Amino acid sequence: MCGIVAATARREVSEILLEGLRRLEYRGYDSAGMALIDAEHNLLLHKRLGKVAELEQAQAMTPHHGCSGIAHTRWATHGEPSAANAHPHLSGNRVAVVHNGIIENHESLREELKGQGYEFQSQTDTEVIVHLLHQQLEERVEFFQALKNTIARLDGAYAIAAIDAENPDRVVAARAGSPLVIGVGIGENFLASDQLALRQVTDRFIFLEEGDMVDMGATRLHVEDASGAVVERTMQRVSAAVETVDLGGYEHYMLKEIHEQPRALAETLGLEASHQVEDERFGAGAGAIFDQVKAVQIVACGTSYHAGLVARYWLEDLCGIPCDVEVASEFRYRARARREGTLLVTVSQSGETADTLAALRGQGEDEFIASLVIANVDHSSLVRESDLVFLTRAGAEIGVASTKAFTTQLVAFLMLAIALGRRHQLSEEATRELIDALHQLPDCVSRTLQLDADIKRLSEAFILKNHALFLGRGIQYPVALEGALKLKEISYIHAEAYPAGELKHGPLALVDAEMPVVAVAPGDELLEKLKSNLEEVRSRGGELFVFADDNAGMKGDSRVHVLGMPSCPAVIQPVVYTVALQLLAYHVAVQKGTDVDKPRNLAKSVTVE
Repeated sequence: MCGIVAATARREVSEILLEGLRRLEYRGYDSAGMALIDAEHNLLLHKRLGKVAELEQAQAMTPHHGCSGIAHTRWATHGEPSAANAHPHLSGNRVAVVHNGIIENHESLREELKGQGYEFQSQTDTEVIVHLLHQQLEERVEFFQALKNTIARLDGAYAIAAIDAENPDRVVAARAGSPLVIGVGIGENFLASDQLALRQVTDRFIFLEEGDMVDMGATRLHVEDASGAVVERTMQRVSAAVETVDLGGYEHYMLKEIHEQPRALAETLGLEASHQVEDERFGAGAGAIFDQVKAVQIVACGTSYHAGLVARYWLEDLCGIPCDVEVASEFRYRARARREGTLLVTVSQSGETADTLAALRGQGEDEFIASLVIANVDHSSLVRESDLVFLTRAGAEIGVASTKAFTTQLVAFLMLAIALGRRHQLSEEATRELIDALHQLPDCVSRTLQLDADIKRLSEAFILKNHALFLGRGIQYPVALEGALKLKEISYIHAEAYPAGELKHGPLALVDAEMPVVAVAPGDELLEKLKSNLEEVRSRGGELFVFADDNAGMKGDSRVHVLGMPSCPAVIQPVVYTVALQLLAYHVAVQKGTDVDKPRNLAKSVTVE
């Protein structure tokens, strides 16, 4: 979602800010802006609708320079995408603010400030922050205290960074419900909503906790917690090389990330020659917690929710324990019946998904025996606040539509099912068979990627379509859900998924020659029932696109297009078939000419409710 970059240094920082914004482009945004304080203590501003390149062009035509500054990429919430609504927002030509999040009481604050003579230049909720801060400064309140007084009046979620022309060597900031990280340099300090934005200038980071406030200069850092106590947060050196975020010869990041999945899966598995899933993969003390688990509650959003739906089949089948899966935005707002011995599992690529984080924080006292997060970003809020952690090793995922992050989440869940299952009904022999299947997974995915040209040919039939229906049975139903989500996300074709057995209960009314129907059909115990469902589609003039195991015996004709999938162990089929559906969505989107990596209206990391 929105991105923040800030810097205060002994050198000129405009290019550092711009490079930080470039590194945050993957998050999704509609406008960009930058404010700097120059040597004469003037506040200088550039804001542009569109890409960071537009901001760069403005800077090239009218260069602004300074040793302190803030920058932002905005994803519209309050107010349409426009230069006026872009951040930073200014007040009195003195103070500038950038903000991620949503201020829920902005309307009442806006009316109050208007009554005091403030004129609003935007439709955003953020502008009330900068005017409240300016009001404090005009009353001669010290800068850091002025921010404290300002946030005390705000309801909602925020990450805020501010500069003041009369305090030119300082940046002040605060976070509540939206992430911020400090980058520590030598004679300079930085701030961002994502450490990736600062990797070009430092490898030392301080991850701020909920409620923290920061007052920083080039050689000074002051952090206070939510109670106002001065704290020293641990500085962590992130020694790994900067993530490779170039296209590497691929046309789009999404295609690159689809093809990176064999490596990402192998690295997430980390099994090498082992035939064990060690409890320690989930964190210190995991074994003692797993010994107590009698049920699992999975909470997630979007694609991660679909991973949880697949995991429910594994956990209940392999472990014999109950598993519930719920969308985080619903889970956090309802009363819940408690089940003894339940492990809470949250899932998030970024580790910062607002609703999922709120669900973790909002758990009742003693409602769960422990919390486990499956995430792709170390040091993220969910990682820091959970009892146990399984870090996937997907690497940086730039495309908004999740690919390798999703399949590595599935691997994490299957490993969890093995770890829990051996405490219940999973025999040693069955465990060995499951781990053997996991060893085969990277190769099975590689063989699926070799079908790329065939899938591209299938995709041509979707170019002029406005709707699509995805079908699956059993564990393949969540795979169908994920396939439909990918198609709608990046091609803008309306796509829905149903359990194939539900066709007669409504969806069959939609089937005609203009409704392509995609079916996931591995050769499992539900295959024959699925074939009957597909015959219903065919008899009503529907056009079928069937992803089927080579041994499934599916026959094609002019209205039935069968893609033969590589044979692989049944337990890993959800991962393998997902990859094929990712390729289908990708090729449809490319041929329709959409922005594959940055689909409209969507953000990579949803850090607001």
